[in-house]
Amino acid sequence: MPILFIRDFVCAAFLGIIVLMTGRPAFSQETPVSATTVEGRTHNLASLLDEEWEYELRTSPEFATSIGDPRYNDRSSDESPEFHQSDVEQKRKFLARFEAIDPSGFSEQGKLSRQLMIRQLQQDIERARFKNWEMPVNQMSGPHLELPDLITLTPFNTVKDYQDYISRLRQIPHVLDQVAANMRQGMADHLMPPRFLLEKVAPEVDDVAKQVGESSPFARPLKQFPSSIPEAEQKRLRDAILAAITDQVIPAYRKFGEFVRNDYAPHGRTEPGVWELPDGDARYRYSVRRMTTTDLTPDQIHEIGLKELHETEAEMLALANKMGFKDLASFNEHIKNDRQLYGTSGQQVLDLYAKYVREMEPELPKLFGRLPKSKLVAIPMEAARAKNAVPADYTTGTADGARPGHINVNEYNPDHRLLLNVEAIAYHEGIPGHHLQLSLAQELPTLPAFRRYGGYTAFVEGWAFYSERLGKEVGRYQDPYSEYGRLENEMWRDIRLVTDTGVHAKHWSRDQMVEYFHKYTAMDEPNVQSEVDRYIAWPGQALAYKLGQLEILKLREEAREKLGSKFNIRDFHDEVLGDGPLPLDVLHSNVEDWITKQAKD
Repeated sequence: MPILFIRDFVCAAFLGIIVLMTGRPAFSQETPVSATTVEGRTHNLASLLDEEWEYELRTSPEFATSIGDPRYNDRSSDESPEFHQSDVEQKRKFLARFEAIDPSGFSEQGKLSRQLMIRQLQQDIERARFKNWEMPVNQMSGPHLELPDLITLTPFNTVKDYQDYISRLRQIPHVLDQVAANMRQGMADHLMPPRFLLEKVAPEVDDVAKQVGESSPFARPLKQFPSSIPEAEQKRLRDAILAAITDQVIPAYRKFGEFVRNDYAPHGRTEPGVWELPDGDARYRYSVRRMTTTDLTPDQIHEIGLKELHETEAEMLALANKMGFKDLASFNEHIKNDRQLYGTSGQQVLDLYAKYVREMEPELPKLFGRLPKSKLVAIPMEAARAKNAVPADYTTGTADGARPGHINVNEYNPDHRLLLNVEAIAYHEGIPGHHLQLSLAQELPTLPAFRRYGGYTAFVEGWAFYSERLGKEVGRYQDPYSEYGRLENEMWRDIRLVTDTGVHAKHWSRDQMVEYFHKYTAMDEPNVQSEVDRYIAWPGQALAYKLGQLEILKLREEAREKLGSKFNIRDFHDEVLGDGPLPLDVLHSNVEDWITKQAKD
C-alpha cells in the first residue's frame, strides 16, 4: 500500500495521509474557454488543467511537498468547515468550465485528460456530502500520525528549508485544534468511527507527545545539518526547532490526546460496519465505486471473493501436499508453531526487504521496455504508527530523483511476525510494484500533472498485487515457504472481498472477520488484527487489490489469445503503464484498442 499525498488515494485514505493547511491563496483569474478552433480549445484545456493543478497544490501544501514542489513548504492545510464548503463550490466551478470545453478534434490523450478530470471532479463533489472531514482520525490515519511522517518527505538542504519547517511546526496547534473542532461536529452529526478503533488513537498520540527535546520525531532534521549551513545558523535553527517542539508541538499533542481519550473515543459507534452511520449504506456504495472504479455491488464482490478464495485454497493445498502435509490445517499449524519462520529483529526484517528488491532489479528488463530513473530504498516505518500499521507500505520519491522512493518497513514486534510473505510484499511495495508504476507515471512528461501524480486505487493496488506474480515468472520465490507466502497473499486479498463486504454490507462482527482469517491462512496474529481493523477503518479500500489484479490478468490473457506469436510481455506491460493510473473501465478500453492495433500491424 502506498502512503502518498495523492488526492484520491487512500488511501489517501490511502491511503493514509490527510493534508493540513492554515491559509489558502485567493483563486486565480479564470481562463477563457470560448475559443472555437481546435488549437484554441486545446490551449484552453491545457491552461485550465494547469490552473486546477495549481489550486490543488496551493490548497494541499503537504501534497506539494510530497511531489518535490517546495513553494508551500511553510504552510499547513486549512481543515476548517468553511474551507471544505468553499472547496466544493470551487470544484463545481471547475467542473462547469471543463464541461464547457468542446473536445471535438482533440487528440486521444486530450479527450482522455478532459474525461478523467470531469470524472474526478464529479466524484469529489459527490463525496463532499458525506463530510469525511468530520471523521478525520482512526488508528491508521490522521494528523497525529501523518505530521511526523511528512518529515521524511521534506527537504532539509538550505536555511530556508529549516525556516519553512519551523513555520509548519508552529502551525501544529492550529491544525490539531481545527481537526478536533471537526471531530466535535462529527459527534453532533453522529458521524463517528468505531469506539474500539478510537481507543487506539490516544496511545498513538501519547507515543509522540512523550518524546521531548531531541528525542522527538520532530527533531529528526537536527541529526545532520548540511555542511553548507554555518555553525552559527545551525545553532539558531536548532534552538528554534527545539523551542517549537517544546512550546507548541508537545502541548498541542497532549491536548489533542486528552480530547480523544476523554471526550471523543467514548462516543465512538458500537458496530464495526459503516452501515451503522446515518448514511452508511450510501457511503459504502460510494466508497466501493470510487475505490474499485467499477459498478459492482457489494453482493457481487462478495461472491467473487468466495470463488477466488476456493481457487487459491486449491493451489495452497497442492503446495502443502508437496511439503508433506495432508491438509492446509496441519500445514498452517506447523507454520504458526515453527519459530524459525518468524523474525528475530527489526533490522533482519528491514534487510530482507532490501535484499529482495535488490535481487529483483536485474530481472526487470525481461518484463519491461521502460524502467524508472527513480531509486528505491527500504527504511524503518515511523514508530508512531508502526503498532497498528501494515507490514510495509510505500512512499513515492520525487520525479527529479532528489528523494528516492521508500519501502517503509514495520519493525514493531518482529518476533511475532512471520517472514513467509516478505518477498511478495517487497515486490508489491517496491519493484515491480508501486515503486516502478508510480515512478514511471511521474516520468511521463507529455501527460498533465494531475494524471502523473494522481491515482486510482484499483489500478495502483491492482498493479502492485499483479506484480507479486511477476516475481514467480522470472524465477523468484525459490524458497517454498516464500511461495506459500505469495499464495497466502493471494488468499489475503481474496478474503478482503469477503470480509470488507461482510462487515460493511452484511453486518458481520469483527470476530467473524478474524475467524475467517484463521480458517484460511497461517497469518501471524499482529497482521490479522491490523488487517481486520484496517478494513473497518477504510471501507471499500481493500476491495481494490483483487479486482484490479483480476482486470489486468484478464486483459493479459485476452492479449495473449488474440495476438498469439505477436504477444510480447514487455510491450503489454508498457501499454498498461504508459498512460499513468487509469480507472479500470478506461484501462480495459485502452488495452483492447492496443490489442486491435497490434493485431493489424
